[in-house]
Parts: sequence; structure tokens; C-alpha cells
Amino acid sequence: MRHFMKRHVLALSLFVVSAAAAVSAVPQTPPATYFPPKGAWQQKDPASLGVDKTKLDEAVALAIARQSTGDKDLGPATIAQFANEAPYNTLIGPTQVRAAANGVIIRHGYVVAEWGDTGRADMTFSVTKTFLSTVVGLAWDRGLIRDLTDRVAYYMPAGVDLFTSEHNAPITWEHLLRQTSDWSGTLWGKPDWADRPPRGQTPDQWEKRPLNIPGAVYKYNDTRVNVLALSALHVLKQELPTVLKTSIMDPIGASDTWHWEAYDNAVVTIDGKKMKSVTGGGHFGGGMFINAWDMARFGYLFLNHGKWNGKQLISEKWQDKARSPGPVNPGYGFCNWFLNNPNPAKRADGTDNPPPFPSAPRSVITFQGNGVNLIYIDWEHDLVVVLRWISTNGAADQVLAKLIGAIQ
Repeated sequence: MRHFMKRHVLALSLFVVSAAAAVSAVPQTPPATYFPPKGAWQQKDPASLGVDKTKLDEAVALAIARQSTGDKDLGPATIAQFANEAPYNTLIGPTQVRAAANGVIIRHGYVVAEWGDTGRADMTFSVTKTFLSTVVGLAWDRGLIRDLTDRVAYYMPAGVDLFTSEHNAPITWEHLLRQTSDWSGTLWGKPDWADRPPRGQTPDQWEKRPLNIPGAVYKYNDTRVNVLALSALHVLKQELPTVLKTSIMDPIGASDTWHWEAYDNAVVTIDGKKMKSVTGGGHFGGGMFINAWDMARFGYLFLNHGKWNGKQLISEKWQDKARSPGPVNPGYGFCNWFLNNPNPAKRADGTDNPPPFPSAPRSVITFQGNGVNLIYIDWEHDLVVVLRWISTNGAADQVLAKLIGAIQ
């Protein structure tokens, strides 16, 4: 099995090299001269920003028409979505009733369109992972994490057994960030093997899953992302929402309505102080609750390469790493930086797979969460788009196609 994994990684290497070259060539948009103050974001006539208003209105109308038809009460909706994980799909964090479709479109730094209840702080599911990886980036920028290829075990205090087993000991920060760690264990009552298990198997079979070499296999897994959050908490010795607020959200003028929630039982003691360890998503409840405007500000920060109004809040070196394709999954950078690279595997009919958003430039980055919630960052068109509660990524691509078609 290990030899098969090694061959699989080698087979992808040439593709990853070419994909990395494509991503590294992100267009440099002209430096922004306008940064919205807290509580306001200037709107301009679309035509003055090179956007055809009629076609823009068509894009917005499509986003509303293609909104999610799922249950708006996200508690029962999430339990039902992960019904195949029963009995481990119970919620241990907060949820709420969501809004209808809403969104924001930013072009050249100014608002050209908004729709729906953009001021509502809703769950954003796995977009939370991008806030988490950003906090890890801050720890790396500050030298608290010396090298992302370091074993995480080296950074854990005595008595913390997250990485003490023979299997977990080799796991690095990069493995956790790229979701290739294959961390094995139970955290906050949720076993790694009960998160998105193979269909058609029993819980007894899930628990006896074969172990993979850390770094060899990509697996989207919230339990392992929560291990990353807890590890970052041990390094920073400060609750992650506080780090995010003081270092990122306050400087970009975010509202006071966002909140990053932990599970009910996710409390640890660090240096004699009880702290909550937040989640990397809403799979079991919790995660980031945030409105569309604050999501747009977060996207606008990265459109401007981590700089806000002349101040570098997070380094470009970190962003270069975050948007580099992984050796196992070339469409995934650090959590939750999705690259617009196609899957290198062929379709069943032998044809090539398209990129996730065929209508968008290959250089775009998206931050994605269940719902679908989406932050779209497009340097070539100087765009930030927030789409909330749209039915699928395919529907989002149709909206983006109309939007890009509206740019003159």
C-alpha cells in the first residue's frame, strides 16, 4: 500500500510543478487607493468601473434564482446532510436559521452590486478553515512556527498527547494545513474515522480503517482540522478569535457581529488559563458566523496581497505558500485555499477534467464552505465576489460567467 501511494505522488509531480508555475503567476493588480472604513463601503456606478449594468443585473438575478433550496434551519439540515455518519453526526456546537441568498460584488475596490440580507452574521461552514489557516500564518510570520515541515509534536507541551503515537508523531504543520495528515484519534468526542466514512461500511469497519503515511493521501476531515486549531492554540497561547480580531478583522474594519464558535466541550487549560479551542467548520455545529460584508473585506485583504491601507497584515510569503498546489491534491493549497486547477485524473470517458470554475481564470482563489458559501478572489479582473447560499459550485460558475461577461 505504501508503495502504491509513493507511485501515486510521483505520478502527480509533473502536474503539480506545472500547476505551481501557473499559480505563482498571479497578476499584480494596481495598488488599491481605496480601503473602506468600518461600517461603510462606497458604491459606484457599474459603468464607471467598466461593468455593463444590464449584464451585471443578470448575474445577480441568476444568483438569486439558483439559491439553495435546502432547509434554512441549519441544525437539522446539517444532521441530515451527514446522516451516513450516524451515530456520530450529533451536533456539539451552535447552529442557527440562515438567511436566503445574498452576496456582494466588489470591482476595483468599490461596490457594484449587493443583494439579500448581507448584514446577517450566518454560519459559513468550511470558509472557517481559511480564517484558521490565516491565524496559523500569523504564528508562522511571528516565528512561533519555525518551519512548516517541522513535526507538530515538537511544539506541544508535556502532557499533550495529540502527536505521541507512532502514527501521529511524523505529522507536520504542512500535513495538517493541506489535509494530508491522516491524524488518527478522537478529539472532542469525534473520531477521525467517523468523519465522512466510506459509504456501505459499518462503524466497526470505519474504526478499523487502514492507516496512511502522513502526507500521502488527501482527505477532507474536520476532526483533523480541529487538531490543527488546537495545536495553533497551544503555540499562540491565546484564543484564536482574539488573535484574528486584533491582527486581521479590526484592522480591515470588520463589524462587531462576527463570532467564531467552539464546540460545547472544547475547553483546555493553557498556562493555568481555561481557553476555548474553536472549530474549523460547522460540520458538528460552531465555526465562523459572519456577514457578507466582513467576508468581502477578508477577500479584499487577499486581493491586495495581505496589505490593508499601507499596512502588511499577513506576509506575501505566507500567501504564496497558501495558494501553492499540494503534492497530493493540486486543487487544494492550505485550508481552505481552493485553486482553480483541474483534477489530473481522467474522466470515465477518457477526457480531461475541467477546472472547478471553468468560466474563471486559472489564477483565481476561492474560499469555500457548505451552503454553498463562497469568497471569490480574481486578480485578473480585480474582483472580489461573495456568494452565499447558492445551490452548487456549478451554479456559482454560471453566475461568475455572467459577471465576467459584464466586464468591458
